Amino acid sequence: MPISAHYGLTVLIWGLTWTAIRLQVESASVDLAVFYRFVMASVVALAVLAVTRRLSRLTLGQHGWLFLQGLTLYSVNFLLIYRAAESMTSGLLAVVFSLAALFNAFNGWLWLRTRPTARLYPAVALGVTGVALLFWHDLQLGNATGASILFAVAGTFWFSMGNLVSVKVKAAGVPLFTANAWAMVYGALILGLWCLIQGVEWMLPATSVFWGATVFLAVPGSIVAFYCYITVIQVLGADKAGYAAVLFPVVALSVSTWLEGFEWTTPAMLGALLAILGNYVLFRPGKRQSVSATSVPEQRT
Repeated sequence: MPISAHYGLTVLIWGLTWTAIRLQVESASVDLAVFYRFVMASVVALAVLAVTRRLSRLTLGQHGWLFLQGLTLYSVNFLLIYRAAESMTSGLLAVVFSLAALFNAFNGWLWLRTRPTARLYPAVALGVTGVALLFWHDLQLGNATGASILFAVAGTFWFSMGNLVSVKVKAAGVPLFTANAWAMVYGALILGLWCLIQGVEWMLPATSVFWGATVFLAVPGSIVAFYCYITVIQVLGADKAGYAAVLFPVVALSVSTWLEGFEWTTPAMLGALLAILGNYVLFRPGKRQSVSATSVPEQRT
C-alpha cells in the first residue's frame, strides 16, 4: 500500500474517532473509557499476531522502548487531552492539537538532530489558521481555563514525544505490528494503574452504543490508524506525519454535518480550504532539475 494511502487512512479514521469518543464517554468516565479502549486494542492485536505466528520474541531493552511508547503514545497523552476536553471546547482543543506537526519538528531537531523541511512552517501556519477558522464559533466562547490549556499543550507535546519514541523502536529492530501490540499492552497497564490510583468506580457499561464506539476506537482507531501513522513517520518523518492532526478536524466536521447537522459557515469553509492548502504546500512535488550536456563537468584525461 503506498504511503499516501497510509496517510489518508490516518486522517480519515482519526477524523471519525471524534464522534466515537463522544459516544463512548457518555456512558463511562473518561479514564475508564480510555482504559477499555486500549485493553481491547492490545488483546485483539496480540491475538491476531499469535494466531498468525507473527509475534516476535523481544529483548528486555526492546521492551523498555515499548514501555516508553505505551507511556507516551497510548496512555498519558490521552489522559492529558481528555482532561483538557472537560473544560475546553473541542474547537480550541483541535487548534492546540494541530500544533503536533510543529512539536514533532522541534522534538526531532532537539533529540534526533533532524532538520525539518523549509515547507513545514508555512504549511503549519496555514493549517493552524485553517483549524482556528473551522472552529471560530467555539473559540469565541472562550470557556477554557489556564489549566485546561496547559493540559492540551502537554498532551500534544507528549503525543509528539511518542512519535519520536516510535522512531527509536524501529531503530531497535522491533517489527511494527509487534511493537504496537506490546506498546498498547503497556499503555493499558498504565491506564489501569491510573484508574486504581484515582479510585475510579469499576463498571461495565451495558449500552451497545458504548461497546460499538469502543470497538471502533480499539480496532480501526488504534490498531489500524496508529499502524498507518507510525508507518508515515518512519517513511516521511515525524514533522510531515504530524500534519495529519491538522486535517482530521476537517473530516470530523464533515461527519458532524451528516450526523449532527453542522452548518458550514464562510469562516469554516475558508478554514477547510486553508488546511488543505497547507497540506499541498507541505507535500507538493519539488521541481525536477534537468541535466543537460552542458551541465555535465568535463572529465580531464
